[in-house]
Amino acid sequence: MSAIYPTSTLPFIGSEIEPDYTTAKVAILPIPYEATTTYRRGCVNGPSAILDASQQLECYDEELDRETGLEVGIYTHESIADTGNGKKILPLDMLKVTQETVEKLVNDGKFVIAIGGEHSITNGIVKAYKKIYLDEKFTVIQIDAHGDLRDEYEGSIYNHACVMRRIIEMELPTIQIGIRAICKEEADLIKEKNLTVFRAREIVIQPDWIERAIASIRTQQVFLTIDLDGIDPTLIPGVGTPEPGGLNWYSLTAFLRKLFELHEVIGCDIMELAPIVDSVVSEFTAAKLVYKLIGYQALAQGW
Repeated sequence: MSAIYPTSTLPFIGSEIEPDYTTAKVAILPIPYEATTTYRRGCVNGPSAILDASQQLECYDEELDRETGLEVGIYTHESIADTGNGKKILPLDMLKVTQETVEKLVNDGKFVIAIGGEHSITNGIVKAYKKIYLDEKFTVIQIDAHGDLRDEYEGSIYNHACVMRRIIEMELPTIQIGIRAICKEEADLIKEKNLTVFRAREIVIQPDWIERAIASIRTQQVFLTIDLDGIDPTLIPGVGTPEPGGLNWYSLTAFLRKLFELHEVIGCDIMELAPIVDSVVSEFTAAKLVYKLIGYQALAQGW
């Protein structure tokens, strides 16, 4: 059980930003949990790789014309649910510590960005927000190559391929963006429940897809989960199951900025980075994406 408790981490962006918990508006939560990876392993190293790559980020955001991190404050929480070095953690223990940690951070007034780790982690994160917001509905926006809608996979209902099925069972509305790989079971569920899906092959030929996606959101509050394989693997090849196609950088960031402008993003996660030896492209891009999320939230909230 001791493995689910915090281990030391490198602060996001590092010494350039004072990581003061009391004043920081943003909390980065590393969750290096990997238990159900089904193809290329290594997402347990994702959070540390993102934090390491973040040391090379410019604090100044040229798009937003501000040194976002210095203005809003970024606190990096210690890692939780760490399965590194062969440590074993049961799924329910991971979900419990994740939910409890997110609840505490949100109740302390932090905008939380969790970094993983496998996508099953998102189940615990969303449970935390559902408890905090009680009966108030929010939409879960999923950027992903895969539907993650299987009822169970390889004998587990907590497999990373089942995370969105568990979220749908929480009776939360969902919108899936960038999807390009699903099984027949998932295709049938999408039809049965009339789920909102913006497929990658449709996005690439629809210049108005961002407006259409935003218009499909029926709640003011949203939670954003990003599986990095939702992005074109030429930009982020370091994922567990890279699928051809996917969102490009500027299409992705244009959507995210509009999402933050028009809706209240209550929290985010970025999952499934599996670093590649002798390449820093994937983790640096992921770190920059984390910083863009912080910047767009700061702009939207007037921080």
